[in-house]
Amino acid sequence: QVQLVESGGGLVQAGGSLRLSCTYSRLIVTPYAMGWFRQAPGKEREFVAGITWSGSRTDYADSVKGRFIISRDNAKNSVYLQMNSLKPEDTAVYYCAADVSVVIRRIASAYDYWGQGTQVTVSS
Repeated sequence: QVQLVESGGGLVQAGGSLRLSCTYSRLIVTPYAMGWFRQAPGKEREFVAGITWSGSRTDYADSVKGRFIISRDNAKNSVYLQMNSLKPEDTAVYYCAADVSVVIRRIASAYDYWGQGTQVTVSS
């Protein structure tokens, strides 16, 4: 069974930084893109960032572009999200997800496997 486990969430002041990590069991089928999504209370889950299998391509939501950086280390079965210049509106539960795809897709329903989520709270 494929498992994804996020870590690194917490409480931070506006302007601060956090680094989220997601460790996953190796998928049988490759390649697979990895994505980070987030969901705030009362809102739909939204795409934050994605990265291809090789790491050569990344994609970001406009709301986080220039502040967040996604990366991955396939040798460690891990994907990361460096979050800088955090804002209160970044507060949400953050999920990592795996998509058996060669491209990055922004639609949550396209992803095959999900982690349980980690809470990020940014205080003003």
